[in-house]
Amino acid sequence: MRILGVDPGSRCTGYGIIDTADETAVAFGTIRLDADDSHPERLKQIYDALCALISDHAPEALSVEMPVYGRNAQSMLKLGRAQAVAMLAGLNAGLSVDQYTPAEVKKAVTGNGNASKKQVAFMVRNILSLRAETSVPHDASDALAIALCRQYRAGHGHDQTSYTGWASFVDNNPDRVVE
Repeated sequence: MRILGVDPGSRCTGYGIIDTADETAVAFGTIRLDADDSHPERLKQIYDALCALISDHAPEALSVEMPVYGRNAQSMLKLGRAQAVAMLAGLNAGLSVDQYTPAEVKKAVTGNGNASKKQVAFMVRNILSLRAETSVPHDASDALAIALCRQYRAGHGHDQTSYTGWASFVDNNPDRVVE
Protein backbone atom coordinates (compact mmCIF):
# COMPACT_ATOMS: atom_id res chain seq x y z
CA MET A 1 0.00 0.00 0.00
CA ARG A 2 1.16 3.51 -0.74
CA ILE A 3 0.33 6.35 1.64
CA LEU A 4 0.67 10.06 0.86
CA GLY A 5 1.44 12.12 3.95
CA VAL A 6 0.86 15.88 3.83
CA ASP A 7 2.16 18.56 6.20
CA PRO A 8 -0.03 21.49 5.12
CA GLY A 9 1.21 25.04 5.06
CA SER A 10 0.16 28.22 3.32
CA ARG A 11 3.74 29.01 2.22
CA CYS A 12 5.30 25.55 2.16
CA THR A 13 3.48 22.22 2.10
CA GLY A 14 5.47 19.08 2.72
CA TYR A 15 4.60 15.77 1.09
CA GLY A 16 5.90 12.25 1.44
CA ILE A 17 4.78 9.00 -0.14
CA ILE A 18 5.73 5.70 1.46
CA ASP A 19 5.30 2.11 0.34
CA THR A 20 4.22 0.07 3.34
CA ALA A 21 5.22 -3.27 1.78
CA ASP A 22 8.92 -2.56 2.26
CA GLU A 23 8.75 0.65 4.34
CA THR A 24 10.46 2.84 1.77
CA ALA A 25 10.07 6.43 0.67
CA VAL A 26 8.67 6.57 -2.87
CA ALA A 27 8.78 10.36 -3.19
CA PHE A 28 9.04 13.36 -0.90
CA GLY A 29 9.60 17.08 -1.07
CA THR A 30 7.96 20.44 -0.59
CA ILE A 31 5.48 22.51 -2.51
CA ARG A 32 6.92 26.02 -2.21
CA LEU A 33 4.39 28.80 -2.61
CA ASP A 34 5.06 32.39 -3.53
CA ALA A 35 4.08 34.75 -0.71
CA ASP A 36 3.18 37.35 -3.35
CA ASP A 37 0.37 35.12 -4.67
CA SER A 38 -3.06 35.48 -3.11
CA HIS A 39 -4.13 32.87 -0.59
CA PRO A 40 -6.72 31.35 -2.97
CA GLU A 41 -4.04 31.06 -5.69
CA ARG A 42 -1.71 29.26 -3.25
CA LEU A 43 -4.52 26.88 -2.25
CA LYS A 44 -5.05 26.02 -5.91
CA GLN A 45 -1.32 25.40 -6.33
CA ILE A 46 -1.37 22.99 -3.37
CA TYR A 47 -4.40 21.22 -4.79
CA ASP A 48 -2.92 20.92 -8.28
CA ALA A 49 0.45 19.70 -7.00
CA LEU A 50 -1.15 17.06 -4.77
CA CYS A 51 -3.42 15.90 -7.62
CA ALA A 52 -0.32 15.49 -9.83
CA LEU A 53 1.46 13.50 -7.09
CA ILE A 54 -1.59 11.27 -6.68
CA SER A 55 -1.76 10.73 -10.44
CA ASP A 56 1.97 9.99 -10.73
CA HIS A 57 2.39 7.70 -7.69
CA ALA A 58 -1.08 6.13 -7.16
CA PRO A 59 -1.29 6.16 -3.36
CA GLU A 60 -4.29 4.44 -1.80
CA ALA A 61 -4.50 6.63 1.29
CA LEU A 62 -3.82 10.23 2.26
CA SER A 63 -2.90 11.34 5.76
CA VAL A 64 -2.75 14.96 6.75
CA GLU A 65 -1.62 16.72 9.91
CA MET A 66 -4.28 18.72 11.72
CA PRO A 67 -3.47 22.22 12.90
CA VAL A 68 -4.42 22.13 16.57
CA TYR A 69 -3.20 25.39 18.09
CA GLY A 70 -1.61 28.65 17.21
CA ARG A 71 -1.02 32.15 18.40
CA ASN A 72 -2.51 33.83 15.37
CA ALA A 73 -6.11 33.11 14.36
CA GLN A 74 -5.49 34.16 10.73
CA SER A 75 -2.55 31.74 10.45
CA MET A 76 -4.65 28.91 11.88
CA LEU A 77 -7.41 29.68 9.41
CA LYS A 78 -4.95 29.54 6.50
CA LEU A 79 -3.50 26.24 7.76
CA GLY A 80 -7.00 24.81 8.06
CA ARG A 81 -7.73 25.79 4.48
CA ALA A 82 -4.50 24.15 3.27
CA GLN A 83 -5.48 21.01 5.20
CA ALA A 84 -8.94 21.06 3.58
CA VAL A 85 -7.45 21.43 0.09
CA ALA A 86 -5.18 18.43 0.72
CA MET A 87 -8.11 16.36 1.97
CA LEU A 88 -10.20 17.37 -1.05
CA ALA A 89 -7.44 16.30 -3.46
CA GLY A 90 -7.38 12.88 -1.80
CA LEU A 91 -11.14 12.49 -1.60
CA ASN A 92 -11.63 13.51 -5.24
CA ALA A 93 -9.11 10.80 -6.22
CA GLY A 94 -10.98 8.18 -4.19
CA LEU A 95 -8.34 7.84 -1.46
CA SER A 96 -9.12 7.09 2.15
CA VAL A 97 -8.27 10.20 4.16
CA ASP A 98 -7.11 10.40 7.77
CA GLN A 99 -6.08 13.29 10.02
CA TYR A 100 -3.59 13.19 12.87
CA THR A 101 -2.49 15.71 15.47
CA PRO A 102 1.20 16.58 15.68
CA ALA A 103 1.45 14.71 19.00
CA GLU A 104 -0.08 11.56 17.47
CA VAL A 105 2.43 11.67 14.62
CA LYS A 106 5.39 12.19 16.94
CA LYS A 107 4.28 9.39 19.25
CA ALA A 108 3.73 6.96 16.37
CA VAL A 109 7.20 7.57 14.92
CA THR A 110 9.35 8.22 18.01
CA GLY A 111 7.31 6.86 20.91
CA ASN A 112 7.18 10.35 22.41
CA GLY A 113 4.34 12.78 21.66
CA ASN A 114 6.59 15.70 22.62
CA ALA A 115 9.53 14.74 20.38
CA SER A 116 11.48 17.47 18.64
CA LYS A 117 11.56 17.92 14.86
CA LYS A 118 15.15 16.65 14.97
CA GLN A 119 14.06 13.43 16.71
CA VAL A 120 11.24 12.92 14.22
CA ALA A 121 13.60 13.49 11.29
CA PHE A 122 16.12 11.04 12.75
CA MET A 123 13.49 8.31 13.18
CA VAL A 124 12.03 8.92 9.70
CA ARG A 125 15.51 8.52 8.18
CA ASN A 126 16.09 5.37 10.20
CA ILE A 127 12.71 3.73 9.54
CA LEU A 128 12.78 4.46 5.81
CA SER A 129 16.51 3.68 5.48
CA LEU A 130 17.28 7.05 3.89
CA ARG A 131 20.96 7.60 3.24
CA ALA A 132 22.74 10.29 5.23
CA GLU A 133 23.56 12.30 2.11
CA THR A 134 19.90 12.39 1.07
CA SER A 135 18.52 15.86 1.76
CA VAL A 136 15.11 15.74 3.43
CA PRO A 137 13.60 19.16 4.25
CA HIS A 138 11.79 19.34 7.61
CA ASP A 139 8.38 19.76 5.95
CA ALA A 140 9.00 16.62 3.86
CA SER A 141 10.30 14.71 6.89
CA ASP A 142 7.15 15.67 8.78
CA ALA A 143 5.01 14.53 5.84
CA LEU A 144 6.80 11.16 5.74
CA ALA A 145 6.18 10.86 9.50
CA ILE A 146 2.48 11.56 8.92
CA ALA A 147 2.37 8.75 6.34
CA LEU A 148 4.16 6.41 8.76
CA CYS A 149 1.66 7.36 11.46
CA ARG A 150 -1.15 6.22 9.16
CA GLN A 151 0.66 2.95 8.54
CA TYR A 152 1.18 2.26 12.24
CA ARG A 153 -2.30 3.40 13.25
CA ALA A 154 -3.90 1.22 10.59
CA GLY A 155 -2.13 -1.83 12.03
CA HIS A 156 -0.06 -2.71 8.98
CA GLY A 157 2.34 -4.98 10.81
CA HIS A 158 3.05 -2.80 13.85
CA ASP A 159 1.36 -2.96 17.21
CA GLN A 160 -0.11 0.03 18.96
CA THR A 161 1.56 -0.52 22.31
CA SER A 162 1.43 2.40 24.68
CA TYR A 163 4.91 3.32 25.89
CA THR A 164 5.78 4.84 29.22
CA GLY A 165 8.87 6.57 27.89
CA TRP A 166 11.75 6.46 25.44
CA ALA A 167 13.39 3.43 27.14
CA SER A 168 10.13 1.47 26.92
CA PHE A 169 9.79 2.34 23.23
CA VAL A 170 13.38 1.23 22.50
CA ASP A 171 12.90 -2.03 24.43
CA ASN A 172 9.77 -2.84 22.41
CA ASN A 173 11.13 -1.69 19.01
CA PRO A 174 14.78 -2.74 18.67
CA ASP A 175 14.37 -2.93 14.87
CA ARG A 176 13.54 0.80 14.71
CA VAL A 177 16.62 2.01 16.56
CA VAL A 178 20.11 2.49 15.12
CA GLU A 179 23.04 2.35 17.50
